[in-house]
Amino acid sequence: MSPTELPSVPPSTGLPKAMSVRIAEGERLRSVGLPGVTLTVRSRPPARAGLEPALYVHGLGGSSQNWSALMALLDGVVDSEAVDLPGFGDSPPPDDGNYSITAHARAVIRYLDASGRGPVHLVGNSLGGAVSVRVAAVRPDLVRTLTLVSPALPELRVQRTAVPTGLLGVPGVAALFSRATREWSAEQRVRGVTALCYGDPGRVSPEAFRHAVEELERRLQLPYFWDAMTRSARGLVNAYTLGGQHALWRQAERVLAPTLLVYGGRDRLVGFRMARKAARAFRDCRLLALPEAGHVAMMEYPETVATAFRELLADVGEGASSSGTDHGAAGTDHGAVGAAGADAGDGADRTDGAAGGTGRGSGAFSGQSGESAGAGS
Repeated sequence: MSPTELPSVPPSTGLPKAMSVRIAEGERLRSVGLPGVTLTVRSRPPARAGLEPALYVHGLGGSSQNWSALMALLDGVVDSEAVDLPGFGDSPPPDDGNYSITAHARAVIRYLDASGRGPVHLVGNSLGGAVSVRVAAVRPDLVRTLTLVSPALPELRVQRTAVPTGLLGVPGVAALFSRATREWSAEQRVRGVTALCYGDPGRVSPEAFRHAVEELERRLQLPYFWDAMTRSARGLVNAYTLGGQHALWRQAERVLAPTLLVYGGRDRLVGFRMARKAARAFRDCRLLALPEAGHVAMMEYPETVATAFRELLADVGEGASSSGTDHGAAGTDHGAVGAAGADAGDGADRTDGAAGGTGRGSGAFSGQSGESAGAGS
């Protein structure tokens, strides 16, 4: 068993079907069966043929709906898909009950391998940011660029406002919280999540708030809701404690893909001070600092994040002649990683060594309001 894995539990059978998941105008939803997991994938029909693919990975408690606003703004730029991680959104739990960072990364890798869409522009938020770092580190052949919005990378001094989320991973805490908040309405819960995840909760429109409440009501009906939350939180905390080749910061140094980092000055879950450390860790990075944003900048300031993403792609395009060489190097590195690893199935545990890197560039922009309050963390 990998050090990032949790004890297996029997697969859930006969799960009740909750109310339908909301699909925004222009989006499609499909289910993809893979070894050990079934993933729901949200997509938008590409505006034209030949667009490079992008894949978006949400945070703890979130879903593919967190990316709807950004995906719509990137029509004509990339061919967008967003995945519901196992146990979240409309994806059922994994067969083995494993919600570790490695297991989530493995699910993303299996999807990319099966779909043949790689290399993709990989975009992750919070927990999904940590998952995306691991994917980019162990399978550089699958990642063209990496965009991280408030990635959940280890912090020595965790913010007090982030402690309750981490405590969800402690055995028994989720059950206590569930009992203590039994009388809370879905509206109260969404207001709490919005206050935690947004720099300015007032940016959430009444329509977006209503959609978030409906989605939470749907998910609270699922018998595995709290199990997925608890085990994913535990998996994230466990990943924070790992050293050596599995350490997330060490894997960040291994990332070959050009990287865009997005940090919010009012983030209550990931410290804004971590932006500087991240800029030093990733070898080829750009930093977008949003002083007024919270934890989900792609929802609160989607236009600004979309602009920075387009600039990243333009930078990569300008260096296309040299990126071919870089991609070849990435493939070579992947071969070395594969030879060293123990998980021959898809490489989610295959890491060795580290290389230092320095960040470059910084910026601050302003933007408009986001679309949904069902943010997650």
